[in-house]
Amino acid sequence: MSALDSLVDSRRALIVEMKRRGEVTADELATTTGLTVSAVRQHLAGLAADGLVEHRSVRTGPGRPRHAHRLTSQGHALFPAAYGDLTVELLDYFADADPDLVDVAFERRRQRRTAAAKARLSGLDLAGKVAELARVLDEDGYMATSEAMPDGTFRIIEHHCAIFGVARRYGQACSSEIGFIRDVLPEADVERVHHMVSGAHMCAYEVRPRTVHRKKK
Repeated sequence: MSALDSLVDSRRALIVEMKRRGEVTADELATTTGLTVSAVRQHLAGLAADGLVEHRSVRTGPGRPRHAHRLTSQGHALFPAAYGDLTVELLDYFADADPDLVDVAFERRRQRRTAAAKARLSGLDLAGKVAELARVLDEDGYMATSEAMPDGTFRIIEHHCAIFGVARRYGQACSSEIGFIRDVLPEADVERVHHMVSGAHMCAYEVRPRTVHRKKK
């Protein structure tokens, strides 16, 4: 059983919602989880005491400021990582022996993932490919979702980075990730619009069909 699974259902639901949304108020958590605001606040106090949650005050108008709650680094650590310190250590050995070996390793990984994903996405239209790709990424441990945007574009969101420790040390991890998404969606332009390594609470990719053009300002 993982550390996340060991939490009671209500607290686990709050942790997962904060992981998905980054910062969220008690009222918003109550709405999405179905708990009462009072129950949410009690759970948040307990999670904060355990070092899993912190908050900051946000003033949006007259009256008392609201608290925006978010996970601490200890809270983020509740989510399993597909690769850990061993991977970083091995890559360090590769880099010491020959820096090009790190590039080769990430390129081989990208090629393997691309081949497997293309087989699953074969025959689907772009909307279907985006949805299926999100499922692939979710299975890989990225807590991935997708959504269709009103302007005809799509967005793929990774709420968790399964290789965050690796990505912080080796930029090839992030360039390999966006390269993989571009490879399996050749009919679209893909841009990263949020990046965990840069401080965002998620990685998000805008998927723009080649037939959809940006409006000129």
